[in-house]
Amino acid sequence: MKSDDLAGRLRPFETASDRRVPPGFHMVARLDGRGFGQLTKERLPDLARPFDVRVRDLMIDTARHLMQCGFQVVYAYTQSDEISLLFHPRERAFGRLLRKYHSILAGEASARFSLLLGELVCFDCRVAELPDVDRVVDYFRWRADDAARNCLNMHCYWALRAAGRSEGEATAALAGLGPDARHELLFRAGTPFAELPLWQRRGVGLAWTRDADDRPRISPDLELPMRADYEAYVRAKLVEPLRQAPGGATPEPGEQPQR
Repeated sequence: MKSDDLAGRLRPFETASDRRVPPGFHMVARLDGRGFGQLTKERLPDLARPFDVRVRDLMIDTARHLMQCGFQVVYAYTQSDEISLLFHPRERAFGRLLRKYHSILAGEASARFSLLLGELVCFDCRVAELPDVDRVVDYFRWRADDAARNCLNMHCYWALRAAGRSEGEATAALAGLGPDARHELLFRAGTPFAELPLWQRRGVGLAWTRDADDRPRISPDLELPMRADYEAYVRAKLVEPLRQAPGGATPEPGEQPQR
């Protein structure tokens, strides 16, 4: 059988589950590290606990790389072992075919982080298809809230460990504590939650800016705003970066960003 005939017969099996994000939907990709808990525990035992600036900076560098690997990413957000990427409303790479975004972004993140760390690291990827700007804002509020919860939980756990509790004892002690009790635990341990670095409590944002020579560059923000200010911050990323990201689509005169 000729090769073209084989391709015609077998291609449908390969592409049967292909989906494209419909026009008008905003796209946000989230990448998560696979087995980062085991990685940090077994292969990086000298890390500071519960947060290490070296890991933070590796995540920032990986997010910066993803913003420049062929897609129109207008904002990136990272906390813990995850990275979220907000695409330009008119992102059209690969015809918005989801399997391309999943595979390329996961591969780029895994390769970049592994090269930086000198250890084999793997990321997975999923894409949220959001119908309007309000859902985009909700998404990033959700991830920032998760960062705050994670920060509180991790500091409480390591405060208990520093007090002599074992892994199991610290985990069991936290299991029955609500947020207020956890805040009190930290306060009594001499580490009030409000005094922790903002990048631990809120995560880190990366956005396109201009340098003194009017060249585009990516700037990390380690002091993200909160609540309504953060909502406005995210909304602005869908408009302000249109003329900043290299290769980014610029709307025609009179054209409005998609909602």
